[in-house]
Amino acid sequence: MSKKYQFKRRDFLKLMGAGAAASGLSIPILSQLSPLAFASDNPLSNKILVVLELSGGNDGLNTLVPYGDDAYYRHRPTLGIKPNKVRKIDEHFGFNPDMSGMERLFKDGNMAIFHGCGYDQPSYSHFTSMAYWQTASPNSGGSLGWVGRLADSLDPAITPNYLVNIDATQSLAVVAKNHVPVVFDDPKEFGRKGLFRSRPLLDTDRAATENSTTAQRRLLDLAKSARQASEKVKSACESYSTPVDYGISPLDLNKISALINADMNTRLYYTSFRHNAFDTHVQQPNLHQRLLTYFSDAVSGFFTDMDRIGRADDVVMLVFSEFGRRVAENTNLGTDHGTANNMYLIGNSVKGGHYGELPSLTNLNDGNMLHTTDFRQVYATAISGWMGLEAHEQVLRHRFDEFPAFG
Repeated sequence: MSKKYQFKRRDFLKLMGAGAAASGLSIPILSQLSPLAFASDNPLSNKILVVLELSGGNDGLNTLVPYGDDAYYRHRPTLGIKPNKVRKIDEHFGFNPDMSGMERLFKDGNMAIFHGCGYDQPSYSHFTSMAYWQTASPNSGGSLGWVGRLADSLDPAITPNYLVNIDATQSLAVVAKNHVPVVFDDPKEFGRKGLFRSRPLLDTDRAATENSTTAQRRLLDLAKSARQASEKVKSACESYSTPVDYGISPLDLNKISALINADMNTRLYYTSFRHNAFDTHVQQPNLHQRLLTYFSDAVSGFFTDMDRIGRADDVVMLVFSEFGRRVAENTNLGTDHGTANNMYLIGNSVKGGHYGELPSLTNLNDGNMLHTTDFRQVYATAISGWMGLEAHEQVLRHRFDEFPAFG
């Protein structure tokens, strides 16, 4: 079917950003830690963008089920979720049975669903396709992440803690030319690592002398702000208490809540559902439904928490996966790597509804849907419509048609 819905761092980073990966070295380095962080108390804006990556290629057709399309059931006689099971949001779509949180967000008008998102000449490799999405540069070798470029464009003054990445290692998405992202996983272990004998040197701020070079002064300043960052992140997370239930797996969104509650200067957060969890080639039904439950509960809990602390109007979340799955189920009761998928923008400030042209489930390319929306259109919508950067081509290299999901 073809139905249109109208609802709507330079070199220093390369050196220091490798800290987490190189933490086994016997020299003092930064482990899972950006040198610049939390040194400024002068935020440029209250608007916050949280990007949540669903790694592994989430099956969009069994996430937002097109129960109104008979072709869906012809392609998925076993995996197709029956109409009486889905959480219906209109006459055509319904969420997976255990996604009550996402159903509620949509019905409250706080979720925009973008259909058929993808790019030309799609890659079926997790690594390659994710790199395309993280750099917003399909079929090219981009070295800077789109979130990193967004930080550079929004904040040329380089506010120290503007960009935060919560993960075991730094994502390509947050690599910037000027900004150095704060990168951490476990707040309790967020800090500089080194040998016991070197701890006094690492834990003490050293002042520049009149003989210090510009580079030495820069390194001393970075080391100082790094130590301050670890202290503030630990304090924010340790002191944060909430009655809100994020479900079994909070997906690090509770850590983001803690930092937002602490009124950090951060305006861009990036985190992920890790370990290629959504790569469901075999025996998909129970596993996928469980993963979607974790995802839905965590996102719903996060926005409930934002409302509780009075920041719900300030935060929008963008959700994506590196590709969808093939339309037909495979012989292992799973789904294989596909192409077009749904994306989501969620928040009080979002004009909820469906956006973009629905991809056909019958007019396929080797069993895969033809994408109808360039995923960068959704990025452009978040960049210009939410974060206020009208010239989104500064970030995306090209001008894209935005969706009217804000304003």
